[in-house]
Amino acid sequence: MQKTNVMRMLDKAKITYSTAEYEVDESDLSGTHIAEVTGMNPETVFKTLVAKGDKTGHCVFCIPCAMEVDLKKAAKITGNKKVEFLPLKELLPTTGYIRGGCSPIGMKKKFPTFIHESAKDFETISVSGGMRGLQVILSPEILKDFIGASFADLITEA
Repeated sequence: MQKTNVMRMLDKAKITYSTAEYEVDESDLSGTHIAEVTGMNPETVFKTLVAKGDKTGHCVFCIPCAMEVDLKKAAKITGNKKVEFLPLKELLPTTGYIRGGCSPIGMKKKFPTFIHESAKDFETISVSGGMRGLQVILSPEILKDFIGASFADLITEA
């Protein structure tokens, strides 16, 4: 397996993590598909979503893969009146990552990042390893501290 920038950053910081590789299905890049093919609990597979607030600019949300961001909660948490997801064409130039491989670790710039508070319920969670087909699995507390994130209530109530 080739080392990604995410893995190099974690190695340099001496952070313990493991990886899960999977066959990429271009027709289904969802986190629930990743959980299914890797055998991971979908509640521990976190997707990384990038948004832009009307006042504060870009922000990043990591939420369980089967959940949806509550944009009203996201706006309030980030100090914005309104938050909108980044158009797909802006993802790579803004973050350095493509859809399906966007990691909260190692983006081009450091953006305010929020991890859904349910992450605290688990010993480990997984986030993208910086490319499609790779997840890194690590402690949510360590991830939060490493990227300077905050835990927050971000998801739409069912």
